Amino acid sequence: MLIQHNQEKLINAIIYFVKNTRFCGKTKLYKLLYFLDFEHFSITGRSVTGLDYYAWPKGPVPRHLHDEFASPSDSTSSALIINSRPAANGKFMLDIKPKRDFSSEHFTKRELKILAALCDEFKDAYADDMVEATHLENLPWNQIYNVEGRKQDLIPYELSLRKSEYDQIIKNVVENNEFRENYN
Repeated sequence: MLIQHNQEKLINAIIYFVKNTRFCGKTKLYKLLYFLDFEHFSITGRSVTGLDYYAWPKGPVPRHLHDEFASPSDSTSSALIINSRPAANGKFMLDIKPKRDFSSEHFTKRELKILAALCDEFKDAYADDMVEATHLENLPWNQIYNVEGRKQDLIPYELSLRKSEYDQIIKNVVENNEFRENYN
């Protein structure tokens, strides 16, 4: 049931971004999802979609979704039309169109606010603008790809936290585990 819930959240987040921004192909979508998940994690310690992101040359890529777009499952095909169309300079762009309306039922108020804020900020951004936004210093992609040189590696969500926040989360986890061990 949890997997289905995450799948519905992911599909609805895609629908939301595609309907509320312009020029939303694969690259822009990947970056919007990355910002959604990492921003939410920095506040709550949980991602929205459950996706993992990898440090690819053009920024964070949710490999699972990338593979899904190459060979869509029934649930994805029933919600989205995914085609390739010509773009500038002889390149091709993934064209994503929703088959259904966005449903907010799986999202918290906080998640909905983050979705809306990202659409406001990046409404008219192109894919190259999104790539540049994810490559900024002190962001998780830059840390993994440029600073640590771990190209193609997983980008840990914990990098979205300041050191003091990360230390506090670790302390809370340790204390909760000690509590369970002492009272179970």
